[in-house]
Amino acid sequence: MDLTLQLKQQEEEIFIQACIQNEQWAQKKLYEDFYGGMKGVCLRYANNEMDAQDILHEGFIKVFKHIGKYQPGTSLPAWIRRIMVNTSIDYYRKRTRRRTEDMDAAYDKEAGLPSAVSDLTVKEIILSIQCLTPAYRMVFNLYVMEGYSHREISEILGITESTSRSNLVKARIKLKALLAKKDIRYDR
Repeated sequence: MDLTLQLKQQEEEIFIQACIQNEQWAQKKLYEDFYGGMKGVCLRYANNEMDAQDILHEGFIKVFKHIGKYQPGTSLPAWIRRIMVNTSIDYYRKRTRRRTEDMDAAYDKEAGLPSAVSDLTVKEIILSIQCLTPAYRMVFNLYVMEGYSHREISEILGITESTSRSNLVKARIKLKALLAKKDIRYDR
């Protein structure tokens, strides 16, 4: 089993070296292997499918440009995912001007978290997330999906921690309302 792990690591290193040397076969394989999973990441951050495609392609350009910085022995999928998330953040920054939300207007209604999420399709969930404003969507994804703290989000997006919290609360309220329109019942 140890030999199998060593062979797999050597194979990955050779594959990465081929990508560093701009070998088209290796770049094509990397793109094809990670396209589906990374498109899902981009869809969560994008306004629509076309924006997600733009983010995905920009992300893969960055992957190929910086593949030499990848550290062998670490998780290649996690490294690529991080690039896609950062590309999504950059895309968001380019397309929206920063604005702060008033914390006083934010409140969390306890009644209303989905218990029937398993009844929703992935597409329905992604479409609901895409209906959020860019600011709400970005905070929601970074906090809920990526596990960033509000302090980290505030540094990444250049907003205050209270704005991050406010946007998360508002995103959850908006998602509840959107999903409620689909006749989904909520209880926590």
